[in-house]
Amino acid sequence: MKAPNSLLQWVYLILAITGAILPTLANIDFMQQYGPDFDISLFVALSNANPAAQSLSRDLIIGASAITIWIVVESRRLQMRHLWIVLLSSITIAFAFAAPLFLFLRERRLQEMANHAEN
Repeated sequence: MKAPNSLLQWVYLILAITGAILPTLANIDFMQQYGPDFDISLFVALSNANPAAQSLSRDLIIGASAITIWIVVESRRLQMRHLWIVLLSSITIAFAFAAPLFLFLRERRLQEMANHAEN
């Protein structure tokens, strides 16, 4: 088994960090504009306020659903631990954080498996 690229791991980790920061900043901006209680119904209404927003929202929900299914299947196939952290972070932080985090953890697991196969 070929060892995964460690540079790729760093790319995924940087994307995960960016995927946590940028949505969080947007959520903070939302709360500053619309109140600190984070009105989820208003958030959803605004995310569907026009065709462009609807397109992005629908694109995210379909893509995130497909990738989440793959994350569960792939993590079981590779016998990865702590899947719950990725799934929980997807709804508590952002999918833009959770997906690259999973990819980072997956690369680490592939590296671990490659190292084990060499021994």
